Amino acid sequence: MLLLKTSEQNFQVQFDALLRRGNMDMDNVSKIVSTIIAEIKADGNGALKNHIEKFDKWHVANDEALEVKTSDMKKAYDALDVKLKEALELAYKRIYTYHEKLMPKSWLDFEENGTVLGQKVTPVDRAGLYIPGGKAAYPSSLLMNAIPALVAGVKEVVVCTPAPNNELNPLLLAAMHLCGIKKAFKVGGASAIAAMAYGTQSIPKVDVITGPGNIFVATAKKLVFGEVNIDMIAGPSEIGVLADTTANPHLLAIDLLSQAEHDEMASSILITPSLEIAEKTRTEIYMWLETLDRKAIAEVSIKERGAIIVTRDMDEAVNLMNQIAPEHLEVVTSHPFDLLPKIHHAGAIFMGSYTPEPIGDYIAGPNHTLPTGGTAKFYSPLGVENFLKRSSIISMSKQGIDEIGEACALLAHTEGLGAHEASVRVRLSQSKK
Repeated sequence: MLLLKTSEQNFQVQFDALLRRGNMDMDNVSKIVSTIIAEIKADGNGALKNHIEKFDKWHVANDEALEVKTSDMKKAYDALDVKLKEALELAYKRIYTYHEKLMPKSWLDFEENGTVLGQKVTPVDRAGLYIPGGKAAYPSSLLMNAIPALVAGVKEVVVCTPAPNNELNPLLLAAMHLCGIKKAFKVGGASAIAAMAYGTQSIPKVDVITGPGNIFVATAKKLVFGEVNIDMIAGPSEIGVLADTTANPHLLAIDLLSQAEHDEMASSILITPSLEIAEKTRTEIYMWLETLDRKAIAEVSIKERGAIIVTRDMDEAVNLMNQIAPEHLEVVTSHPFDLLPKIHHAGAIFMGSYTPEPIGDYIAGPNHTLPTGGTAKFYSPLGVENFLKRSSIISMSKQGIDEIGEACALLAHTEGLGAHEASVRVRLSQSKK
């Protein structure tokens, strides 16, 4: 694993390479994805079936075969081990409770002159959720995407997930039942994004698409943005860790590997002022690697996209981490909340040695669908607001337009918009009669 020191002459060059970790070759992929989207738009279910047979390796006998049966969802839920069912239900409850607190309110403000201003918050009619099914199955992603939509009050939730060889993970099916999903389809990749964006004979067109995926999914979301809304363009998973001399290298190592095991393209970055912590953590990483079932994936990630940076002090460490703007950030210091005001860019912040990143992936409550590749500088975690829209409310009283109408007419006149000006002035003249 790469060990860097900010005191070294070539540090900036190597650090700049880390900042480019989120770059994806969308230009070449977009040609393939554009073709897939065009085929879905032109042929709907027919194109879907062809894509499924090509990519997921099973024959779709008819349109009905595309849809996941709600009876299969319930069957999977009923068959869960008791402890696993309790864990799933606990996660559901905690995620739901957290997202309820994020719900924005409609409001009205009454001015003394009778004018009323306000905001009306309403959910989209239909949301599309993409749940990956590549190197691993992610029932937790279903909870994290479906629950905010439910809290927001979305009337209809549509789920698309790939089913290689026409098989779905039973826990994913159980999570669908727990979330009350009524429409789910065995469709993956860019085909699923296109189907939800434009609609097919079976899959209804949605208003917003959320959920993580590979580069083909990310590119498809980028290309259909504008036809529908999307949550974000997410890349490979990543973790940043800030640690001082009180941190335990044994724990730091496994926390870094918790993201490295996701994908060969995942990034794990530790920044610390302590050379001793840095070296011990690197040693622990290689010891932990030997115990992992997904060693082959984690080993590539750590070798090619992992780094440990030794800084002059903690202020420099925080500054570098803000530049990285990681998806997940662990703050493992003696007084982590002292650093919180200095942290400006991170998707989710995990405070203290008892808060490993995986607790946020599954059960803490906050959403685990997070901005990656430095986009935490301008994106936020998935939340209820992704499934809501705001309408402004304006109601002018006679006195109210008398008080501000002249200024409005002047601004319209200055911009050369005569009808705008007249629309206001005609009311001013009427109020003077």
